[in-house]
Amino acid sequence: MNAVLSDKTRYVPAPPGESPTVVVAATPEPLELPLRKTAVIVVDMQNAYASPGGYRHLAGKDVGPARLVIDNAKTVLASARRAGVSVVYLQNGWDAALKTAGGPQSPNWYKSNPLKLMRERPELAGKILTHGSWDYEFVAGLEPAEGDFIVPKARYSGFCGTDLDNILRARSIRYLVFIGIASNVCVESTLRDAYFREYFCLFVRDAAQQSGPAFIQDAVVYNVETFLGWVTETSALCGALDGAARSGD
Repeated sequence: MNAVLSDKTRYVPAPPGESPTVVVAATPEPLELPLRKTAVIVVDMQNAYASPGGYRHLAGKDVGPARLVIDNAKTVLASARRAGVSVVYLQNGWDAALKTAGGPQSPNWYKSNPLKLMRERPELAGKILTHGSWDYEFVAGLEPAEGDFIVPKARYSGFCGTDLDNILRARSIRYLVFIGIASNVCVESTLRDAYFREYFCLFVRDAAQQSGPAFIQDAVVYNVETFLGWVTETSALCGALDGAARSGD
C-alpha cells in the first residue's frame, strides 16, 4: 500500500494558556496534534527485537531491516523532545522465574514466541527478554532521556497490567504517536487498546517494522487509517514538530 500523504503540514500558534498545535500530513486526512497533549509511544525498541544477537536474531529472523526503524525512531524522538512532546517507552519481558509470563494456564505461555524459544532451547532461559539482561535493554542510541517514562509490560499491549493509562491521563495526554516493533503485534495491540480508551492514534509507518512479510505492514496501515486512527511518515511528522520547535525559539 502506497497511500499519498496530504501536504498539509504546519504549525498553529496557540492562544495564551493553550497548547500549541501542529497539523501533520497523514492519511486518511491531516491530524492536529496539541503538543502538550501528545506523547510518543516507543514500543519495544529493545535489543531482543532490533539488534544482532538478540532474540529475533537467535530465532533466525533478519534484523537488518530494523536499522531503518532505529534511525527513524531517533529522528522522531529528537524532534519530539525539541517540541516538548512527552515520550513513553514500553519495555517487554518477564522476570527470570517467568512468574509474569502467565505459566501453562495462560495463552501467553503458548503463543509468545520468545517463551516458546526458551522452552525449545533451555540454554537461552534467563537470557532473552529477561529483566536485567542485555536482550531486555533498549537499543544503543535509543535509551530514554531524562524526563521520559518507562513502562514495563508482560503482554503485547502496553495497557495490559500496567500504569500506562494513568500516566497519560494524569498529564491530560489524549494523542499518541506510535513507533517501534512489531507493527502487527505489540504496536497494533497497544494502538487498538488506546483507541478503545478514547485516545487519538497516529502510526508512523516508516518508524515501525512488522513481524512477517511486507504485506503485513500494509495490513497494519490499512487497519489504522480505516478503523483505528491516522498514518504518517517520519519526514511529515518531524517537519511539523520541528516547525513548532523553531516557532517557539
